[in-house]
Amino acid sequence: MMNPIAACIQMDIKFGDPEYNFSHAEEKIAEACEKGEKPDFLLLPELWTTGYDLARLDETADQEGIQAQAFISRLSQQYGVNIIAGSIAKKSQDGITNTLYAVNAAGETVHEYSKLHLFRLMDEHHYLTGGNENGLFEIDGLKSAGLICYDIRFPEWVRYHALNGAEVLFVAAEWPEPRLDHWRTLLLARAIENQCFVVACNRSGNDPKNAFAGHSMIIDPWGKVLAEGDSKEGIVQAELDLSKVSEARNRIPVFEDRLPEYYEK
Repeated sequence: MMNPIAACIQMDIKFGDPEYNFSHAEEKIAEACEKGEKPDFLLLPELWTTGYDLARLDETADQEGIQAQAFISRLSQQYGVNIIAGSIAKKSQDGITNTLYAVNAAGETVHEYSKLHLFRLMDEHHYLTGGNENGLFEIDGLKSAGLICYDIRFPEWVRYHALNGAEVLFVAAEWPEPRLDHWRTLLLARAIENQCFVVACNRSGNDPKNAFAGHSMIIDPWGKVLAEGDSKEGIVQAELDLSKVSEARNRIPVFEDRLPEYYEK
């Protein structure tokens, strides 16, 4: 796949109402696939089934992620598109995790990643269990990584994925509006320093405690913004010229010039 098209489903999320959110996500996925040029990859935002209604996750979390995976599998096959299914609250015997699924166009889950860094400012640590695996996966030949919101504040975690082959970072988020400048700056930095594409999907709208920033972004390995949303719902879409990854890494050989033996002294 030379120049795949990636699209972010920037959607509002109804607080603690999975039934509505599944229906709304299906409408937005249909919109992305049926209007204009169909994308090869779709990305949903963080916690798109429940929003940040953390206190009721015991009731609303998806048992073993079964409902979300079946839903995404059906739609990926229906539209012939790879779906990076943002993240959902997954309930298992080990607790509730904030879990991202990567599902290919045949409807197969190729990877799941549970958010490593829990965001204490929004009380995640009181309700969620952190993951313990990385976000690396290959889907439709594309070497990728999944990251979730707060993860982008940890450059060493993002660099781990780039060092292990990721050419595209898929970032799912519910990033609050007051820190919009941080969102944009951090995403640009992660793209430039890792010389890779960043496809970042943030939600829009409000919940009882927060207003969310939107501004989903697709950024190339040179830090050029290829597409950016506003604060409202919408589809943010761009073509990824994958040759830009090797171009950037060859022109400025950051990875070759690393001196990791000095970094943890």
